[in-house]
Amino acid sequence: MSSKAALVLSAEEVPFPPGVDDFYLPDLLGGHGVWLTKFTLMVWLAVAILIVFFLVAYRNPKIVPTKMQWIAESIYGFNRDGIAKDMLGHEGVKFAPYLATLFCFIALTNIFAIVPLLQISPNSHFAFPVMLAAITYVLYWYWGFKAHGVWGYLKMNLFPPNVPWPMYLILTPIEFATIIILRPFTLSLRLFANMFAGHMMLLVFTLGGFVLLNAGGLLAPVSILSWLMAVALTIFEALICMLQAYVFVLLTTSYLQSSLAHEH
Repeated sequence: MSSKAALVLSAEEVPFPPGVDDFYLPDLLGGHGVWLTKFTLMVWLAVAILIVFFLVAYRNPKIVPTKMQWIAESIYGFNRDGIAKDMLGHEGVKFAPYLATLFCFIALTNIFAIVPLLQISPNSHFAFPVMLAAITYVLYWYWGFKAHGVWGYLKMNLFPPNVPWPMYLILTPIEFATIIILRPFTLSLRLFANMFAGHMMLLVFTLGGFVLLNAGGLLAPVSILSWLMAVALTIFEALICMLQAYVFVLLTTSYLQSSLAHEH
């Protein structure tokens, strides 16, 4: 059998190359809907893990913290002092619980991408980053309206001060598209694209190793290289998971900063 024929045969046995359909998981109950999928269970699992972790960590707080309490305090302190207070000042303290929760949830659901048996992140499906971005979108608009009033906030964003009035014909549509469309879209797209691409790369090198091994001949030894690349990408993916959680929270804080600022 030729190597080309072996590749065709292995492709029938192994779903290779992976495609977009791999991110549309079936209903676990075997029904016609998709309301209970692996993604849904992972989201609820992440929520349960975070609730249990912080409840246990702060169940009996001590002056000299335990390891779990120290981890919980470090995570919260990083988001409060390193992001919220650093970018928003003292007023940022009230946003720290939301930012810390957002960071933990995104980081944990991202890490699911490299956890055995789970091996995919809900954020690699566009619907989940969109919902997270929508929450942030509502939050910074709410605080913008509260701080400046509806018209004051719209005027601050759509009509920047000290600009010749003819320039508003160009600037106002651009600013409108930015705050209405581009901000939530790019916020969700960045997280989705990184997790989608990371999962696709892991699939390519992992499944590709099996395809090359089944092909036999001179292609079989190359499967080892493919799997080594999968291991290296898994380590790299772990870093990307944490980085994307940080970037998402950082941009959320940046948008809140623009909403609370007295000048555009």
